[in-house]
Amino acid sequence: QVQLVESGGGSVQAGGSLRVSCAASGYTSSSDCMGWFRQAPGKEREGVAAITSHRSTGYADSVKGRFTLSQDNAKKILYLQMNSLKPDDTGMYYCAAAVYCDSGSWSLLHVYNYWGQGTQVTVSS
Repeated sequence: QVQLVESGGGSVQAGGSLRVSCAASGYTSSSDCMGWFRQAPGKEREGVAAITSHRSTGYADSVKGRFTLSQDNAKKILYLQMNSLKPDDTGMYYCAAAVYCDSGSWSLLHVYNYWGQGTQVTVSS
């Protein structure tokens, strides 16, 4: 059973930076897809960024140029560096893992088999 544990959320002013981390345990393979989603109050959960099974990265248009994914394969940790944060970035950030995803499917919720509990990110203006 794969377990995902997020950390690193917090509160920051607009323009600031945060890095959230996702530690994976249990069985994972090099072909797994791992990504970040977020959900603001009253809104649907949306894909933020992911590393696909083909080792490419996908980003939501709203975060391109500001957020960067990286991965420590040895430690099975996925990082999301978030710069130039905006109040619209506020929400609960969830880590997710899938057996497979590609550039066309990484942002689809139903693709993912495992989810973390989430870490809160709050950006004030």
